[in-house]
Order: sequence, then structure tokens, then C-alpha cells
Amino acid sequence: MSLQQTLSALKIAFESGNGPIVVPEWVHERMRRATSELIAAKVAEQALQPGDSMPSFRLTGADGAVLDSVDLLASGPLVISFYRGVWCPYCNIELKALQAMLPDIVERGAQLIAISPQTTANSRKSCRDNGLTFPILADPSNEVAARFGLRWTLPSYLREVYLQVFKNDLTVINGDNSWSLPMPARYVVNQEGTVVSSEVNPDYTQRPEPSDLLPVLEMLVQSANSCKVNYRA
Repeated sequence: MSLQQTLSALKIAFESGNGPIVVPEWVHERMRRATSELIAAKVAEQALQPGDSMPSFRLTGADGAVLDSVDLLASGPLVISFYRGVWCPYCNIELKALQAMLPDIVERGAQLIAISPQTTANSRKSCRDNGLTFPILADPSNEVAARFGLRWTLPSYLREVYLQVFKNDLTVINGDNSWSLPMPARYVVNQEGTVVSSEVNPDYTQRPEPSDLLPVLEMLVQSANSCKVNYRA
């Protein structure tokens, strides 16, 4: 199955009461309400778009190393995945799908990183639980996500669901009191720091296919090779 088919199957199972956790209908209603409100607010339309310059950042990885976006871009194009956290089953499925695509990404001269607001300890858990070998970076208070236009604050009625039903206290998981999350997003940035591809969706159950990255990266490879030929000429 494709990534989206897998995610859709998970959503159907969860909403029909056949998933790993069964919750009352009022929980589903609140979750659908939050997604609908986020869509209606058109927050995704304010996020970085192709042609925009990527804001620079320095973030700590799961291994404790600090990675600088300037250094990352010096090595080639950058694929960035913003995700909600290790507690999100949709995010974990996507991370595993990206891991499976990692050799194809690297083969095209690009690097893959993922960014979430969770603490470094929870980033390490993401790596362990999902078998990840690419960097997972912690973004305290979603500051980098905000500069990408992705940060949003959970309404009080949804915080209640997270705390009482799912036992996900984001103040502990993320190490801050903002109760904010990034909209799931995937970016491709060229070596000049310009966004060439962006996929942002306020519906966290909808994610682009990892294979969609390959034509974009191929285009960057062809562009780089063309520049080299012109320079030699």
C-alpha cells in the first residue's frame, strides 16, 4: 500500500472503533472540529511556498549534536519533514516511509532531516521506535516551525482530549507550555536556500507520498549538472 492508503486505513480503523485505542464519539467530534477550524483559518496558505527563502536555523539532534542549516545546505539540497511527535501514529508511519526512501534521496545528492517540537529524549525515542538513521531535530516551542508558517496552538477543548483521553501532556513531551504543534509539512530546499517544493496540510491524516520527492530532486540534479556544463563552456 502507498503511504496515504496506509494512513487512511488507520484513520478508518480508529474512527470505527477497530484501532489500537477505542474512544467515545465526542473525542472524534472534537478532533474533526479542530481540523476543520484549522482548514477554515487558512493557516497553511501562510506557510512558506516555492520561491521563498528558507529561514536559517540551528537545532539539536537526537544524538545531541547541533546542526546548522547553513552547513547542511553546503552539502546539497535539503529535504525537511515537520512532524508532530513520537506519540502520533500517523507521523511514525510517515517517518518509516521516509526512511525507506532515504537511499533514493541520498543517491540524488540530498539530505533528509525531520523536525518536531518534542524534547531531544523523545527524538531519540522516535529514532529507536521507527528505526531511523536520518537526523531528528528538536524545535523548542516550535520556533523554527513558526518561521516556516507552520505553528498553531491547540484550542482548549482539544487539550482536554490530549490530557484526559490520550494521556499526551504536550507540556511534558515538548518541554514547554505553549501547547503548540506544527502542521505536518515537507519541504525541498535547494543549495541556495530557496524552497523548490512544499507540501503543507492542516489535516494531519493526509501526507504526500515519499516518492513525490524524487522528480523534484532529479530536477535539482539536472539543474546542477547543467550549471557545471555551462561553467566549463
